[in-house]
Amino acid sequence: MNDRLPDTLIPRACDPGVAMSQYRPRRSMLYVPACVPRFLAKGRSLKVDSLIFDLEESVLVARKTEARRNAVAALQEGGYGCREVVVRVNRHDSPWGLDDLTAVAPLKPHAILFPRIESRQDVLDALHALDQAGGADIPIMVMLETPMAVLRAEEIAGASDRLVCLVMGTSDLTNELHARITPDRLPILHSLSHCLLAARAHGLPIVDGVHLDMKDMTSFEYACRMARDLGYDGKTVLHPLQVQYANDAFTPRQASVERARKIIAAFAEANAEGRGVTVVDGRLVETLHVEAARRTLMIHELIGKMEAEVVAQE
Repeated sequence: MNDRLPDTLIPRACDPGVAMSQYRPRRSMLYVPACVPRFLAKGRSLKVDSLIFDLEESVLVARKTEARRNAVAALQEGGYGCREVVVRVNRHDSPWGLDDLTAVAPLKPHAILFPRIESRQDVLDALHALDQAGGADIPIMVMLETPMAVLRAEEIAGASDRLVCLVMGTSDLTNELHARITPDRLPILHSLSHCLLAARAHGLPIVDGVHLDMKDMTSFEYACRMARDLGYDGKTVLHPLQVQYANDAFTPRQASVERARKIIAAFAEANAEGRGVTVVDGRLVETLHVEAARRTLMIHELIGKMEAEVVAQE
């Protein structure tokens, strides 16, 4: 068994060896049921930013061991190029959780995704279990999918420096709220905003939950753009057909890229002339706008590099 994934599997923009706070695109994060080997194989050819090998929600109890075995084989084989590879394990206190961690930790996926985290202590317990399984150097992601998780989002987000992303579990959350799924997502809007605040307060990326209607791309696209406008970094998806819509929604438009360059150049010129503000296209530009512009360019450049690597694989 290999003790590490092939180097080609590690995106240069998010190598676990660099600072964990370093940004990487997660416009689309596709859940892949590990009980279906052909789905794991297909992930090698999809234009998706992240793949989540799922050992939990999408796997029947009778197939948990089989799914774990499939995930291990896929990790050993590698070949996922610049895509981020994450494994969603079963809860560490479930009958399968520790076995999941023991099996995948030696293979060093980019991150382990822990479900149903509801407190700081849950994060610490999950990390302890991962460390005991030999994954002390592996970053983690956690799912916020219950009312208690939303209420404690800030303490969860600040629980550990090894936490690299928060992932919303909006389906379970909607169910536990006894809410309805609506096009405007009003029943969970407060939860989305609250968890976003917690993520940003601790400098963390955060990704929106799934959209269950896999045929209605109009409503899916609307959900993506709503999450983008709120400030989310990307969206988890259930089907490959949803990937292109998520990627498109969370990719900076060329007009935004050009404006960002214009803002940076104009502000630099103003500073050189001894001014701390300037005006671009009739709008006041201050330092905060320059920071946003630089972020836009960073995202644009990282996406460009990733997409170029995906094309090179084909």
